[in-house]
This record gives sequence, C-alpha cells and structure tokens, in this order.
Amino acid sequence: MSVPTVKLNSGHTMPLVGFGLWKVNNDTCADQVYNAIKTGYRLFDGACDYGNEKECGQGVSRAIKEGLVKREELFIVSKLWNSFHDSDKVAPTCKKQLSDWQVDYFDLFLIHFPVSLKYVDPSVRYPPGWEDESGKTITFGNTSIQETWQAMEKLEESGLAKSIGISNFSAQLVFDLLRYARIKPATLQIEHHPYLQQSGLVKLAKEADITVTAYSSFGPTGFIELDMKEAEGAPSLLGSDDVKKIAQKHGKTEAQVLLRWATQRGLAVIPKSNNPERLAQNLDCSSFDLDQSDLDYFAGLDKGLRFNDPRNYGMNIPIFA
Repeated sequence: MSVPTVKLNSGHTMPLVGFGLWKVNNDTCADQVYNAIKTGYRLFDGACDYGNEKECGQGVSRAIKEGLVKREELFIVSKLWNSFHDSDKVAPTCKKQLSDWQVDYFDLFLIHFPVSLKYVDPSVRYPPGWEDESGKTITFGNTSIQETWQAMEKLEESGLAKSIGISNFSAQLVFDLLRYARIKPATLQIEHHPYLQQSGLVKLAKEADITVTAYSSFGPTGFIELDMKEAEGAPSLLGSDDVKKIAQKHGKTEAQVLLRWATQRGLAVIPKSNNPERLAQNLDCSSFDLDQSDLDYFAGLDKGLRFNDPRNYGMNIPIFA
C-alpha cells in the first residue's frame, strides 16, 4: 500500500498517515504497534503522558528483530510533557523516553502543550500528569516557551531528535516562537476535524512552511468514552447520514472520507484502531479524491467545537481561552 509523504522544513520526510497511540491500552499496545507495522504503518505518534511508551518500544523491537522493518524506515514521534519544560530537564527526559522506545533517536519530538508545570521527578511519578507530586494540585512552573524551545533545538543539534515541533499552540504563540527560533518547528499538531477547523491557524502554519498534523480527526468519537459532556452532545461525524452518502459515492468508509478531507488539504493524520480491517482502511485514505461539493459540505460544519481542552476534564487551565 502506497502511503503519501510530506517533506518537512527540516529536510526529513514524514508519512502523511500514521498511527496515534493515545488511549492505547498497555496490555494490547505492543501487539497493536507490531500489527500496525505489519499492516504498513510507519509513523507512530506517542507521548510519555500516554503511559504506554515501553509497550510501544516492545512492539517496535519485535518488528525490527523479525525483519519486518528497519529502524530507519519508521517515523517515531513523541512529546515533551509540561512538567519537563525546564531547560535542564529536556534532554534527560527525551533520553528516558528513547530508552522506553528502545531507539536511539526520535524522528520528531514535540512540545506537548504550551504550558509549564512544576517539575516532578520521574522516580516519584511516571508517567506524568497535570498534577504535581501530591496527585491533587496543579502547580504551574515559571519556564518560558523560549527557554524550552532553545533546549529543544539542542536535541536536534545533538541528534536525539531528527526534527522538533510543537503541539496545541495557538496562532499567537506560533507567531511569537518564529521571532526567536533558530530552528523552525517542523510540525504543528492540533485538534482538527470538521467541527474544529482552525482555518486561520492552519493557514499561518502553511505560510511558515510548518506541516500540520491533525489529531481527533473523527471529532467527538474518541471523547465520548471519557464521559465528556461536550462530546456526548455533539452529533457523530462517523454516524452522519451526509458523511455516509459521501462515503458511498466514493466507495469508501466514513472514516476514510474524514481522513481524506484532511490529507487532501495537506494535513497529516494519526488515527488508531484495534480492528485489522479498519486499520488497513485508515491507512488507505489517500487513494481517492473528494470533489468540491464534498469539501464545501465539510467547510460548512465548523462550529469551533474543541474537545481536548483541560477545562473539559475539570481542570482550570485556560490554554485555549
């Protein structure tokens, strides 16, 4: 199966379709990563906050040992959590995550959220969370994005990361970062689906030659299982009659249509699935083109409806206010 790629501003090539590792259970994670590699996935998007990087590494290691893939054929992405923003914590944290993945470098390493939290030693609590070592209180740190980004640049210069990028940044923060960055972020990862299109932010990133990766491409689907009232009250995209009609017109699934809406516009996507058939279908989401009427329909669905907001989880952290 041929998967399209995109050339990053760092000079490296990234698959446009990958496998997202958020909410992949620890007991199945190694097998899911291994099976995804067998299916043809080469991009894997993880984070230490997901709590499954050791299992991800086990799946990758098994696939490499069995000769299914070489390390250089994989594109492994991970993220720096908020409690490790201090400049002297960035490299040690990255090295720990590399050890969990059983690899020597990340193809892409991102700042997970644009907010600094108090440092919590991994020996006290790992995987990390929003709260400090008490497990009850959110304590902000004092590290600026500039300080953290300068430490991120050293990761690329030292070879611990081939490319570096950002996640969940607003247009204002991207604009500010570009004023002082010696190394421009290669990618910007954001929540992006028909209900939250963030057109201005996507436009800014493209004009700055920053590749956008969309997460939560299916909208509320991945958040309903978290008992999030904002998601429960949103109409399903996968269950929409209109999306179903578009899918039937092209002989594809609703998921493939939603993913193609992003990839046809140059955005990378990182869906996940436990089902082998859907796993293959999601990877094969760029073998057809939506027509203009399809694109116009999706353009009309934008509601500015964000699901992955700390406030939706009951935390008073107004990152997206």
